[in-house]
Amino acid sequence: MADIWWKADPHDLHRLTDRVSSVYIERSHVDREDNAVLVINRRENVRIPAAMIAVVLLGPGTRVTHGAIRLLADSGTAVCWVGEQGVRLYAAGLGPSRSSGLLHRQAWLVTRPKERLNVARAMYAMRFPGEDVTKATMQQLRGKEGTRFKKLYQEHSRRTGVPWNGRVYKTGDAFAAGDDVNRLFSAANTALYGICHAVIVGLGASPGLGFVHTGSAISFILDVADLYKAEYTLPLAFDLAAQGLTEERDARVALRDRIADTKLLSRIVTDVKALLNPPGTDFDTPETSALWDEHVGTVAAGTNWSAQDTHPATRSHLDLSPAALGEQHIAIVGPEFEDQAPPPGQQP
Repeated sequence: MADIWWKADPHDLHRLTDRVSSVYIERSHVDREDNAVLVINRRENVRIPAAMIAVVLLGPGTRVTHGAIRLLADSGTAVCWVGEQGVRLYAAGLGPSRSSGLLHRQAWLVTRPKERLNVARAMYAMRFPGEDVTKATMQQLRGKEGTRFKKLYQEHSRRTGVPWNGRVYKTGDAFAAGDDVNRLFSAANTALYGICHAVIVGLGASPGLGFVHTGSAISFILDVADLYKAEYTLPLAFDLAAQGLTEERDARVALRDRIADTKLLSRIVTDVKALLNPPGTDFDTPETSALWDEHVGTVAAGTNWSAQDTHPATRSHLDLSPAALGEQHIAIVGPEFEDQAPPPGQQP
């Protein structure tokens, strides 16, 4: 029997009642078959209903047809071209039928100081489990985070025997300044930004609308990545430096493997959704797109309003919301190219 080609539970797609959050595809050909995405490689042919996917991550060695992209766009599925295991995002696209609900929710939160502060506090609460930060100011939170990382630097230095002389970083070139552990930490962080970027774009949120960071096109990516640096990239940098593995690729590959082993992508999906749309929030999924109205919020799109009442206050209100996304992450990875069997009828 062929190796199991996905890395998620449950193992049968038809058992999922909600959309699969992400499908990662590597070393495969992606085509369309009716209303399904057909993933073909030398090991398996996998047929996935397009409407069940929230985001497709296309990894190295992947080819995709125009028909497949059109189907995914019509289904409201995001498509991201990424590095191995999603550690870098190269490009992304969203179909015209994709809801902007989560983006509207994010914009609503970030433009209201009270709500923005609450989201920022929730982010810091994830880093300080068991501590009450509900009344802390941003200055206090920044101070707590700085103290935490100062201790972590010292702890990992003692653990690995790698000297630590302070953080050095050169903007615009993550692998250009500082000693080995500094450069490895920066390189690993850059790779982490890639997978956070892929998740945020795939969910339909904005990379630029941050709650702690601001002013950058990737402010929200920086916010989300900061949730995982103490657990992933910082200890990894010290471990690699202790082993004498000091190249940028060493950091990228090691982080890629750790992300795959711990299923970090699914965790990021869950965390982003919880931050922007916490339990108990009344934010239902819309069925269609809508037009903005200053009186009632939204009215139906696709309607000739010249024949309608000019004051649509009595018409049905459409709530904007994020797509209903599940929390499963599936990976479809073809065999290594050098291990592939020759096509039928050809000699090895």
